[in-house]
Amino acid sequence: MTKILIIDDERAIRSTLREILEYEDYQIVDVDNGIEGLDVIKKEAIDLVLCDIKMSRMDGMEVLTEALKIKPDLPFIMISGHGTIETAVEASKKGAYDFISKPPDLNRLLITVRNALERGSLVSETKVLKRRVSKTRDILGHSDAINRIKETIERVAPTEARVLITGANGSGKELVARWLHEKSHRADAPLIEVNCAAIPSELIESELFGHEKGSFTSAVKQRIGKFEQADKGTLFLDEIGDMSLSAQAKVLRALQENKITRVGGDKEIEVNVRVIAATNKDLLKEIEDGNFRMDLYHRLSVILIHVPPLSERKDDIAIIANHFCDEICGDYGMPVKQFTPEAILALQSLPWTGNIRELRNMVERLIILTDKVITDKDVVAFANPSSPAVHSQQTAVTSQGKLYESDAEEEANGRAANNAETYNFDQFKSFQDYKDFAEREYIKYKLEHNAWNVSKTADDIDIQRSHLYSKIEKYGLKRN
Repeated sequence: MTKILIIDDERAIRSTLREILEYEDYQIVDVDNGIEGLDVIKKEAIDLVLCDIKMSRMDGMEVLTEALKIKPDLPFIMISGHGTIETAVEASKKGAYDFISKPPDLNRLLITVRNALERGSLVSETKVLKRRVSKTRDILGHSDAINRIKETIERVAPTEARVLITGANGSGKELVARWLHEKSHRADAPLIEVNCAAIPSELIESELFGHEKGSFTSAVKQRIGKFEQADKGTLFLDEIGDMSLSAQAKVLRALQENKITRVGGDKEIEVNVRVIAATNKDLLKEIEDGNFRMDLYHRLSVILIHVPPLSERKDDIAIIANHFCDEICGDYGMPVKQFTPEAILALQSLPWTGNIRELRNMVERLIILTDKVITDKDVVAFANPSSPAVHSQQTAVTSQGKLYESDAEEEANGRAANNAETYNFDQFKSFQDYKDFAEREYIKYKLEHNAWNVSKTADDIDIQRSHLYSKIEKYGLKRN
């Protein structure tokens, strides 16, 4: 139900407005001063404010100014018994939707309220849609590593230099590629993305270079490849380390000669493409193992940009978490929640193996499951219960023994102790052996839990499907 806040120091006016608006099925909250009104705006999801101008304690114009700092899109209708054109103009300049004189005309009041609510909804929806349609988000953070990346983008983007972006999954490599395109002279042309890990090796050449009709069994019509689609623009080759050697050879030729040939064709097609590549692999090691061409590596790595994992820039977590909180609360149409300083410290103590993607998922989970203020206890309870950092915060050790905050924690720790007795830890020669064992058991459990639906399992554990296939092959997992 739409909620309207009335701020007026005259009881009769508040009662009259309440009666009129409640009859129209609006939910009403009323207060007699601006300070209490601002407090309500901070704590509740208010859709519209009717505010008197002349009030004790805090003037209506001050309330308007402070409220729009809290919620910039909140529609305000100012009411005054001493209405003048100058006052109305001043209110409009400060951000009010409309101005109504006392005593308010019933029909005009209802029409103004309806229009203000519709405008507020349109503004909110437009912002959400723009954010969803917009391809490029800001690179958040003020750490030295992020500042260096931003400086490199500013220098490199206007050039035609090829760029190789390295970093772990979820660290933001795609965002760096988008900014390189947005700040380049090719920004008006398309940015075409290719996830090399998601395309089977036998189809990657057709995807990149296109094919002619009849070139193979399923080629029922001509196909334009990604290189041609990106002509005069930018081609982003994500997970380049997973590309087959035969495709690598053709990409190398395309980079050297700026020409491609469609699969099944003999005509050379000139292309004008800037290539940006990204990988989560150590390409130098892949070269040693014979999985990647050294000449292609040198063609791609004119400029190297390494995106550090979130665990190496934990000072940025507060900025990123608060940004995600504002964004997600806006998408859900709820009041923006706040993190306590202790909650931020709790977030910073987590390992963040999934990097920025994992942090966004955690923030969304906290917003859904917690109250108005997110505390460190909320982080412990909801953020990542399986994290060792969380368990270390949950358990306190005293000279008398272990203290648990709840029976559930005691039970969980009991299970952990039982597991320690079940497994013979002497079988693991190194910590890496144990980590591999734990990862294998976890993936096996998730696959069986999802009836071996690989796509759903990949989503559940927040990794790419291609990497999950690699893990299945690595650990020799088979469906019973």
